[in-house]
Amino acid sequence: MAPTGKAGRYRGSVKEFPNFNASQDAEALYTAMKGFGSDKEAILDLITSRNNKQRIEISQAYKSLYGKDLIADLKRELTGKFERLIVGLMRPLAYFDAKEIKDALQGIGTDEKCLIEILASRTNQQIRNLVEAYRDAYERELEADVLGDTSGHFKKMLIVLLQGTREEDDVVSEDLVEQDAKDLLEAGDLKWGTDEAQFIYILGNRSKQHLRLVFDEYLKISGKPIEDSIRGELSGDIEKLMLAVVKCIRSTPEYFAERLYKAMKGLGTKDNTLIRIMVSRSEIDMLDIREVFRTKYEKSLHSMIKDDTSGEYKKALLKLCGGDDDAAGEFFPEAAQVAYRMWELSAVAKVELRGTVRPASDFNADGDGKVLRKAMKGLGTDEGAIIDVVTQRSNAQRQEILRTYKSHFGRDLMADLKSELSGSLAKLILGLMMTPAQFDAKQLKKAMEGVGTDENILIEILATRNNREIQAINEAYKAAYHKSLEDALSSDTSGHFKRILVSLALGNRDEGGEDLTRAHEDAKKLSDVSSGDSTSLETRFLSILCTRSYPHLRRVFQEFIKMTNHDVAHTIRKHMSGDVRDAFVAIVRSVKDKPAFFADKLYDSMKGIGTDERTLTRIMVSRSEIDLLNIRRVFKEMHEKSLHHMIEKDTSGDYCKALLAICGGDD
Repeated sequence: MAPTGKAGRYRGSVKEFPNFNASQDAEALYTAMKGFGSDKEAILDLITSRNNKQRIEISQAYKSLYGKDLIADLKRELTGKFERLIVGLMRPLAYFDAKEIKDALQGIGTDEKCLIEILASRTNQQIRNLVEAYRDAYERELEADVLGDTSGHFKKMLIVLLQGTREEDDVVSEDLVEQDAKDLLEAGDLKWGTDEAQFIYILGNRSKQHLRLVFDEYLKISGKPIEDSIRGELSGDIEKLMLAVVKCIRSTPEYFAERLYKAMKGLGTKDNTLIRIMVSRSEIDMLDIREVFRTKYEKSLHSMIKDDTSGEYKKALLKLCGGDDDAAGEFFPEAAQVAYRMWELSAVAKVELRGTVRPASDFNADGDGKVLRKAMKGLGTDEGAIIDVVTQRSNAQRQEILRTYKSHFGRDLMADLKSELSGSLAKLILGLMMTPAQFDAKQLKKAMEGVGTDENILIEILATRNNREIQAINEAYKAAYHKSLEDALSSDTSGHFKRILVSLALGNRDEGGEDLTRAHEDAKKLSDVSSGDSTSLETRFLSILCTRSYPHLRRVFQEFIKMTNHDVAHTIRKHMSGDVRDAFVAIVRSVKDKPAFFADKLYDSMKGIGTDERTLTRIMVSRSEIDLLNIRRVFKEMHEKSLHHMIEKDTSGDYCKALLAICGGDD
């Protein structure tokens, strides 16, 4: 019987082939592999359009007709990734999972990510089938092999999951929900060290319905999502496994959508992951995965596979994908519901913004001034002493140091630092010594001076600052450059882009909450793209995106998704271009998740060859006392490496040391 999804509907992309005849298909495959060379197109067309049950019957018919093993013949005729994909499709799911786990365990090193993905996401029945298939295929016990190849709390949690005994009762006890949430809090945040056994017991055994309510209760009593506590309390493979379990409990399709995206983004493709997910989910929830993928990443899974793979391998993957959600009329109505749930979840989780740089206790401005003077006196400069003082004081404390330094030594500390330091370190330290408004004003000025304008900097700063910050920037700009920021922007930019920047630079955004009736009207205005009048469209976006409050805009975006089945950023990218498009997308991303916006910019500044030190410095300085801890968390989640690690790998010397001090820790 075909697996079903929500309300009993089948949510796989591969369906039972009508008028199926196993013997005819076996003959067709035999013909495709006979003689010199093989007809790969015929092989992929046939195998990807039959479901797993039908493929097993084809294998049996092939054996009866020709006395040969179909999988062995396919292995001989095909090569590389295409062969791995096709052969994977020919195995029953339990045997496919067993083979993946065997490959993950054997040889030098263990593929922990594969173990995590399979064991965190499978149902009780699928786990039990997997254990049986492993025993049948390899004449070994899976539990014994996992025990021999893993260690510590990671091993313990894997063994718990391998039992396939997660509770399945949908009747939930409110008292037990409260008790489990309390026990998790006491096992982690409220305990010196972490009681991993409590996390393993609760997350490994309770039903999905129960755990979703536990996570809600945990957020209520602790003020933060369970994921934040796991990241803070656990590390290494056990942290990754627990996060995967939580993600699968919240939404298995969302977990796989994220895994697929990470398998294809950036340089190179993680083909084993891509194949494993496309094969294993094609008859379970591929339609749900596609919906989440399209909503979360603003592009279809189909288009990403198409851009990232090639040849018969690509054709076979696209057949398993089952459709392009970017094609007209293809984007599923269910995606709006998925998006709606995502927004509701983000609205519940009021995440506290936290910086990495805090006021120093026992602060002594005069003492710090003396340390800095000593570090710069005589032959040579003690950069380490300067870094230690400047990066470990809040901005308000640095301003006090500037004043006492002047009083004590009759000298300008900024001028002294400028003469003693050089290069990227000088820009970083001097940036930290300015007030946030002075620093932003200087960045804006530099973006507009000389030949050409750096529009990205103008967009980044003006699209992400609140009214109070914008007003302070205006004052700092006028004081430093004797010209209003509005005049500078007007003379240096043009058209709709100028109008957007000037509107943002006024710092007059509404500051109230959401208005549902008005949000519906605003979403309707934004969704009306049928007129083809781009001027009118850009004016409408400007009047809403540049003036409404953040809480109101979040509701507008939610209403927009309900009306159109598209994220608002997708519509902007489709109907606009150039700086106007980039500015509006930056506003949308800032409204939806500002830490994620900055995490992406930091990643882009360091990935590939060379480092964009200007962007790296600007963001590290400007966010250090606002939300750099949040940015660090999102960075690790999105890019599977810590910000600390990437800075350490991508920069050097005193500049690296100072950046790491601001970063505030390695996640």
